[in-house]
Amino acid sequence: MQDQPFFPLFLQSYFIALGVLLGGAIVGGMAAFLTGKPPLTEIYRLSNMIKIWAIVTAIGGTFDTVYTFERGFLDGQTKDLFKHFLLILSALGGAQTGALIINWLTQEHISL
Repeated sequence: MQDQPFFPLFLQSYFIALGVLLGGAIVGGMAAFLTGKPPLTEIYRLSNMIKIWAIVTAIGGTFDTVYTFERGFLDGQTKDLFKHFLLILSALGGAQTGALIINWLTQEHISL
């Protein structure tokens, strides 16, 4: 991760989280349809369940994150710490955008 430029990695983190959330929820909705469950309800439920996994996937796993934070705090490399924090925020934004898109498409949060 250190040999890549930061801005492309920042955008990549956002779109990986977005893609994991949208793809996982929609494919899960197809499985719900095949098993006789309501697909839109399952898509909404799955999007809330896999949000954390989309973030973990986008940042490349948790061990690298823990190592980067350790190096940032103990070795005084605050630049790497700040960059990794921004990558996590980017992944959070991608997962949240995906969840909002699923919310808008399914409208499961609206009660009559």
